[in-house]
Amino acid sequence: MSGFHKDVILKEDVPQLLLFSKHKDFLLSYAQKQDSYEFIMSEWLRASGVYWCLTALRLLNNNELKEDELYEFVMSCYDKKSGGFGASANHDPHMLYTLSAVQILAMIDRLDAIEKEDIVQFVVKLQQADGSFWGDEWGEVDTRFTFCAFATLVILDSLDKCDVNRAVEFVLQCKNFDGAFGCVPGSESHAGQVFCCVGALSIANKLQLLEIDQLAWWLCERQLPSGGLNGRPEKLPDVCYSWWVLASLKIIGRTHWLDKPSLIKFILASQDDETGGFADRPGDVVDPFHTLFGLAGLSLMGDQHLADVNPVLCLPQSLVDSLGLELEILTDGL
Repeated sequence: MSGFHKDVILKEDVPQLLLFSKHKDFLLSYAQKQDSYEFIMSEWLRASGVYWCLTALRLLNNNELKEDELYEFVMSCYDKKSGGFGASANHDPHMLYTLSAVQILAMIDRLDAIEKEDIVQFVVKLQQADGSFWGDEWGEVDTRFTFCAFATLVILDSLDKCDVNRAVEFVLQCKNFDGAFGCVPGSESHAGQVFCCVGALSIANKLQLLEIDQLAWWLCERQLPSGGLNGRPEKLPDVCYSWWVLASLKIIGRTHWLDKPSLIKFILASQDDETGGFADRPGDVVDPFHTLFGLAGLSLMGDQHLADVNPVLCLPQSLVDSLGLELEILTDGL
């Protein structure tokens, strides 16, 4: 971490402890303020927003959100014709929001109340001849969609319904000279895409196909002097990469290569000590997205106030265990 870096300087008066109760209140307030500007303007990603809030609350060991209302919302996003879910009612179905919907249904124990086979077919039909997946009928290809497809199918116990080997071949085509991954073959390496590709390979039980140490080195180079992590070279640190980078390192068994105390300090500094919630970096506006991934990063580093999180599916580990899911995760330090 020598030389010049785009970075932030942490002030002396930033929070240094986890504001547990304030984060709970911040997250619960989103369900109560449905006439707010933020709520109305987030309709285009609401299914994911509900997933972020619900998962963050579960990591805080909180079950106050009403599960019947959550189920009703999720099913309002369901498109019976395609079998997929949109971001909100009357929105087009998409792979991203289908995964969010399935994750929510898993957390509220309603997977048995849905037409699993129709959802599975929605996902499977979006796989292309080269192994990639479209996000929806309009044909965008991205390794995010490979991960979303694999994650949705494994939660529904239907991974074998897609061509796993061909999908893995496509993921490997997206690997760059630095050992990291982009969204399509030849695109720039990015930590978010690395997580998607590593997560997909974990679900497929194919982590042996990675250049583990080369990839881990690239991921560790994302840490800046502030302790925070960025998503690619010459970018500012962002709390969300406390998940994308750290979870990837957890899956491949290399979290001990990071300076964890410095990362914890950066994450805690990004809290708002008045409203609760986490921002992308200290001093910015907080939101549920960064709140989930800040909490999830702290959970991965063993914060005893939080429930354990699964590094592949970003769901409570207790839920993943109850579903009987065995995902390939390498042991740290080997």
